[in-house]
Amino acid sequence: MDQPRIEQARKLVTEIPGPRSRDLWERRTRAIPAGVGTTLPIFVERAYGGIVEDVDGNRLIDLGAGIAVVNVGHAHPAVAAAIAEQAAKFVHTCFQVTPYDGYVEVCEQLNERTPGTHEKRSFLVNSGAEGVENAVKIARAATGRPAIIAFDQAFHGRTLLALSLTAKVVPYKRSFGPYAPEVYRAPYSYPYRGAGGLAESIAWIEASVDASQVACVVVEPIAGEGGFVVPEPGWFAGIAQWCRANGVVFVADEVQTGFGRTGAWFASEHEDVVPDVVVTAKGLGGGMPIAGVTGRSEIMDAVHVGGLGSTFGGNPVSCAAALAAIDVIEKEELVDRALHLGERMLARLTALQRETTGVGDVRGRGAMVAMELVHDDGTPDAERAKQICASCHEQGVIVLTAGTMGNVVRLLPPLVLDEALLDQGLDALDAAVRG
Repeated sequence: MDQPRIEQARKLVTEIPGPRSRDLWERRTRAIPAGVGTTLPIFVERAYGGIVEDVDGNRLIDLGAGIAVVNVGHAHPAVAAAIAEQAAKFVHTCFQVTPYDGYVEVCEQLNERTPGTHEKRSFLVNSGAEGVENAVKIARAATGRPAIIAFDQAFHGRTLLALSLTAKVVPYKRSFGPYAPEVYRAPYSYPYRGAGGLAESIAWIEASVDASQVACVVVEPIAGEGGFVVPEPGWFAGIAQWCRANGVVFVADEVQTGFGRTGAWFASEHEDVVPDVVVTAKGLGGGMPIAGVTGRSEIMDAVHVGGLGSTFGGNPVSCAAALAAIDVIEKEELVDRALHLGERMLARLTALQRETTGVGDVRGRGAMVAMELVHDDGTPDAERAKQICASCHEQGVIVLTAGTMGNVVRLLPPLVLDEALLDQGLDALDAAVRG
């Protein structure tokens, strides 16, 4: 059966959240632990393109895309059809038991599309966190070294090793220690805060750990959960060069930045950086859970047979969705569209920064844009960021916060979002900022 398409228009028929969502929230509190947070307490009935419809019939403009997952939009017909077709054939066998060609095809796509023309290998897991953990395992196997370098605006996931690499303490790390050993945290380049220039970052690394003991550096081309921090020009490439000079595996965490989000297939391309290993997830699956680890063949093949795998990793339905999503990104030219959407968002946010107070910085690449809220003295204003998001939600627009201090409002629209809907969403944000 074809997925019913939803009119691409915002519509508010009740307050947000409405009565049915509030009833479901009561059930949620009885069934689900309090530790599972929720940004917006509406319950979704269906979604299509750039619109999310809740159980009360409200239709909201989605400027979050499931945290950069549905780059091709909700329920894209090609993705939905691929899911249905594969589900009718078989849903699971476990690739390590009886393989199937969809897994191989996704790995071939990753090998072809990630930066660099060298020979590569890929394998598939379930999530970005699992991908990061496997990248570290592979780097340790390839180098025989124990240490890992991460950065102070990093988010790499919530499992133990990934959480050890993640910087933000509240809510992610509090009460969950002790963390994995041999993790060293260097300064990330943060131009607005005047922190983490290349020389500073490298000096910190070399003062903190013997380079001969470092297996890998794990770094985001743009710090996502850390606040959409775009490092200064040359910083990302400089860290990669340091790795090459010291025999360290350079791991690019492209979980949030990959698959067209920043106006390139991968954000590493903006600095002409070719990572040794690339971790992907989110936008890869068009909404289905899947992640990839792609690297130089000599690094990936360093692991013994049976050392890599996952019961559900590269699930056949997720693989079908990923192949369809990749095809949509290419055929609908969504990489270029990300640049266009980003220009519109940056223009509006820059005007807000100029015409209002408290917007300290506006930044981003492609359809990955944010503004940082500050007090008059420049200190982070997390409460105002929270209030702005709440106001947008009341107006039927989904936006998200970010930042190590929680003071950043981030915009991640589906790359298929209609420009009129984007403008309506930005109007709501404008009204929320101007108060």
